[in-house]
Amino acid sequence: MAREPIRLTAFTILLILSLILQFGFSTPSSSAVDPSTFLLRPPDGGRPPAMILPLFLSSPNSSSTTNPNSQHRRHLQRSVPNPKPNARMRLYDDLLLNGYYTTRLWIGTPPQRFALIVDTGSTVTYVPCITCEQCGNHQDPKFQPELSSTYQPVKCNLDCNCDNERVQCIYERQYAEMSTSSGVLGEDIVSFGNQSDLAPQRAVFGCENVETGDLYSQHADGIMGLGRGDLSVVDQLVENGVMSDSFSLCYGGMDIGGGAMVLGGISPPDDMVFTHSDPMRSPYYNIELKEIHVAGKPLPLNPKVFDGKHGTVLDSGTTYAYLPEAAFGAFKDAIMKELHSFNKIRGPDPNYNDICFSGAGSDVSQLSKTFPAVDMVFSNGQKLSLSPENYLFRHSKVRGAYCLGIFQNGKDPTTLLGGIIVRNTLVMYDREHLKIGFWKTNCSELSERLHISAAPPPVPSDSNGENKTAEMSPSLAPGGPLYYDLPRDLQVGLITFDMSLSIKYSDLKPHISELSDFIAHELEVNTSQVHLLNFTSNGNDSLMRWAIFPTGSADYISNAAAMSIIAQLAEHRVRLPDSFGSYQLIEWNVEPSAKRTWWQQNYLVVVGAIVVTLILGLSASGIWLIWRWREQSINSYKPVDATVPEQELQPL
Repeated sequence: MAREPIRLTAFTILLILSLILQFGFSTPSSSAVDPSTFLLRPPDGGRPPAMILPLFLSSPNSSSTTNPNSQHRRHLQRSVPNPKPNARMRLYDDLLLNGYYTTRLWIGTPPQRFALIVDTGSTVTYVPCITCEQCGNHQDPKFQPELSSTYQPVKCNLDCNCDNERVQCIYERQYAEMSTSSGVLGEDIVSFGNQSDLAPQRAVFGCENVETGDLYSQHADGIMGLGRGDLSVVDQLVENGVMSDSFSLCYGGMDIGGGAMVLGGISPPDDMVFTHSDPMRSPYYNIELKEIHVAGKPLPLNPKVFDGKHGTVLDSGTTYAYLPEAAFGAFKDAIMKELHSFNKIRGPDPNYNDICFSGAGSDVSQLSKTFPAVDMVFSNGQKLSLSPENYLFRHSKVRGAYCLGIFQNGKDPTTLLGGIIVRNTLVMYDREHLKIGFWKTNCSELSERLHISAAPPPVPSDSNGENKTAEMSPSLAPGGPLYYDLPRDLQVGLITFDMSLSIKYSDLKPHISELSDFIAHELEVNTSQVHLLNFTSNGNDSLMRWAIFPTGSADYISNAAAMSIIAQLAEHRVRLPDSFGSYQLIEWNVEPSAKRTWWQQNYLVVVGAIVVTLILGLSASGIWLIWRWREQSINSYKPVDATVPEQELQPL
């Protein structure tokens, strides 16, 4: 009995300590960010479009700062063995064409769809708001809060930066390439697609009012922040207890694009390669890289070279890879040594000194026979083997030529690994166990194996945050799956599509070339690739058949480019000026590139040889005739006293 007061006192102390830990050290959910400190953007030059997002340090009041105490608290909460649902989502776009990968997210009730860049370096998700005073022409219409019955603004409080009227919380983001995004914070239901086991959830996001730089000019609508921070989608879902603290990304390979994303935990493959990721080391997803091998030979480097500043950072929002000065020099020398027999050529933009090689052929599957293997060795001894597509990008002007997609990170000692490094690699960000896993696979087919659809989710109907998706009829979903996946080995030679425009034939006819330019701009192809095949009248409407041809001397359209074109057409994302009325896609068709015969491939050479032969023959004949004429002239001259034989007269 004497021990009873002691047990009560101990319980009271534990309770007080837990309350102090929970409330005394909680992280303020602020949107503020210190734009004065961020990584310098590595130079990309005239290479394919590159995105550097965002990689900057935040102020202590920023939402991207993660409190180690609250992180530890989440680890304790996640130790329960019950599996939680995940969201399986398709990825779109491609590094070569866009410089980024996007996914589709639906916000509001009824849902409004957005194409968002998946970015592990960003800590906030935002979309253009209908009130935006300075926003570019993006893929989808702006978000309209008044059309959503479940939208609520985040009111001004002590834990956020407020607008001038101190009514609503605001956010500001400045990125390494000096683009910016700012707006207000709102809360609404976010949906992940109708193939997701994770039901729609309430989440805080940014509603943009101003955007500048690349954010203004990009085709994608906004950013889906997957980094560590209170405003991150991942952190919000984990804090709500609806998914485990993990997510995975899988980027499609060269010429293919696309891929898959999973929010939540998955069962890792047995041969997945892991490395430790310390959230206290830097605010980004870092890995413990110690060595790089080229053709099986380690680079002569001190392992500490990969541990400078922020260490080795894995950032899905960055296109290429950037090494510290010493590491890049050693890597470049090793590659050049292995490729000494190749022709070194200038890059696609003569203003930049890209390292490019010609003569390797166009078949990506055969590149490993000509380019060396590159291995990244981690501190635990495990290594990630890189295929040529993980450190090369296609030369945009020379067929069969490739350029290094790994560059020097200026004078910054940080090692920055962008999306090119993990093409056709499933990357699992296991935040709960502080590790990141890598597994080589075909990412373009992974979405099919995961049964991911492009259809929007069912519409949640309540406004109090409760999720009743299971009770909703599928007929409420605004549309069904869009099937426009192409076989991986298909080489597209021609894309045709029929469209109907709500404008009279006579009014449209004078503006055909202008319409062709708009279509080329929206589909992100050259104007010379767009051709009008047929043009007829249908009452007050106009029926048109268009064709998209390969660019320049190319024999085919890349699979990724073809899927992007078809997706924009099928999903009604081609925006035309109001003067052309509204349009409706009737049908589209893809034709494989015809294999050219020997004559089609070599007719120019044959014709040239014939022309040269004719010229030489005519020249020789002309010389011979001149020589003979001169000989006859000399022989026909006779002196005056020369004897001429008599000629016998012929009888009449």
